[in-house]
Amino acid sequence: MQFVTLTTDFGTQDFYTGALKGALLRRHPALAVVDISHHIKPFDIVQGAYVLQQAWREFPEGTIHLAGINCVYGEGYRFVAARYEGHFFLAPDNGLLSLLFPQIDPADLRNLPASQEEHFAVKNIFADAVAHLAGGKPFEELGEFAAPLLERISIQPVITPTRIRGTVIHIDQFENVVVNIRRETFEKTLNGRPFNLYFKRNDPITRLSGNYCDVPVGEQLCLFNAAGFLEIAVNMGKAATLMGLKVEDVVEVVFE
Repeated sequence: MQFVTLTTDFGTQDFYTGALKGALLRRHPALAVVDISHHIKPFDIVQGAYVLQQAWREFPEGTIHLAGINCVYGEGYRFVAARYEGHFFLAPDNGLLSLLFPQIDPADLRNLPASQEEHFAVKNIFADAVAHLAGGKPFEELGEFAAPLLERISIQPVITPTRIRGTVIHIDQFENVVVNIRRETFEKTLNGRPFNLYFKRNDPITRLSGNYCDVPVGEQLCLFNAAGFLEIAVNMGKAATLMGLKVEDVVEVVFE
């Protein structure tokens, strides 16, 4: 069975998502189409890369992942295909793929043919490429070499011996606040010391929780989420709203 995943900023209110699925199935009716998310914030390739990054490895090798985010059809736009660890990725060349894969072999990149005049071009660009791959045709025949990709460098935390200065990179459905500080970075810098987690004008968090229910309902906490990123949350509450946090806000861990 050929799996195809969809991660887009199309939403579900309009026809775009349904039309894309129809175009895929019209060309290859046996596809198993799986929605990862259609509610990426419009044009937000950072959020799109984060969401897709946490999901794609759960699928079997050979899965085709479509990333329809910030599909702006300006002059000279292009869509590309990437091959990575046995999976295939189709996306506009807008920096999203460089966020997913900072280092990728140029031999594993191809341009996808595109019409400069079609309004909703991504529908047919993706559907044609999926039909090609699902039909067993070689990746190399998708199009011409695509390197170099447009690069978008992800924001990294600033690390010193006494603190880590991070940035909010995602607010999830439950308004948990995800910070770009990974568990391994935190534990290496912590080195057994106490810490204070500062953000906005809120009281600092001074201990790491294992689960949301480790604190009473309504109280704030921090933990490492399933993706391995530091997360600020409120048990049964909306941390982003209650604490006034948004994407790109600064969060600082200070070690004693």
